[in-house]
Parts: sequence; C-alpha cells; structure tokens
Amino acid sequence: MSIQTSDPVADLITRIRNAIAVGKTEIRVPTSKLKLAVAEKLQKIHYLEKVEIEETAPRNILHIVINKEDEAARINEIAKISTPGRRVYAGVAEIPKIKSGRGTVLVSTSKGILTGQEAVKQKLGGELLVKVW
Repeated sequence: MSIQTSDPVADLITRIRNAIAVGKTEIRVPTSKLKLAVAEKLQKIHYLEKVEIEETAPRNILHIVINKEDEAARINEIAKISTPGRRVYAGVAEIPKIKSGRGTVLVSTSKGILTGQEAVKQKLGGELLVKVW
C-alpha cells in the first residue's frame, strides 16, 4: 500500500463508492490527516458507521465501516468537487445546498473540515471538497 496518489481524498471517496457498489461493508486505506478528518466528519453526520486507526508499520491504516452487515449503505452518491487541476473555492454566500438540503458538502476552512451548514453558521468559506447525499 505504498502507492502515492496526487489526490488522497479522491482516492478515499473512490474506495468508498466502489465498496458500496459491490456490497462491501468496510474498507481499509492508508492513513493521512486529511483522509482521517474527512472520514470522521462523514461519521459525525451519520454517513459512515465507524472510523478507527489501526496501528501498523510503516504506516497506519484507516479502517472504515460503511454500514452494518444487515443495513443498506447510507450514502447514495458521493463525489469529489475540487481536484488538484481545478480547485473550487466558495465564500460563505456561495456554499451550495446539495439535493435541496438533503445532502451535504464538506468544506476545508481555516477551522478545519466543516459541513456546509457549519461553515455558513460560522461565516467561513473555503475549498469545496466532497458532496454527499
């Protein structure tokens, strides 16, 4: 698992999307601070069941449980908005509502990774990372 990617969040999102498509309930990915922050935020807003770090050498593994064995996945669609070749930034007034408020967008702000609703409440703009519903 020493493959370097130019966009670690896109790799995480793709692994989650592929796991849901084939019916898997959990995935393991190499850990980074940004991947951990995105996964923990998705867990906090109840799109993921459990996120934990497995201590291994030379690099820790992020273990993500998408849903329980007898449940359907809570994620219908998940996509990356900002890419390394095209960064997408939004001010507080420009943060989009996903699916008329039924979905959410994750925003990288100066206060860390926030949902769109949290960023609007705190009057913060930033880079639009992920949309999920």
